[in-house]
Amino acid sequence: MKLREAAEPAPVIDQPASQRKRTEIGRYLLQVDRQTKGSYETAESAEVVGLAIKTGHPVVQVSIYDSVECRNTLVELPVAG
Repeated sequence: MKLREAAEPAPVIDQPASQRKRTEIGRYLLQVDRQTKGSYETAESAEVVGLAIKTGHPVVQVSIYDSVECRNTLVELPVAG
């Protein structure tokens, strides 16, 4: 049994098929337990979000990776005192 050909060919998609959500391209990457959760243009904005995550979940490791200088900085809770 022959199949009919489509009247119009399917459009060609240049993007690779992927189920992973790609993060935006920013200099500072926010990582939780070594998984990238977001990217930010400034270290301060990444630190604010990282501190909020660390406050809610103090057990996880939260860090900010500088993709230009290849430096990783841990986010720690402020010491009460």
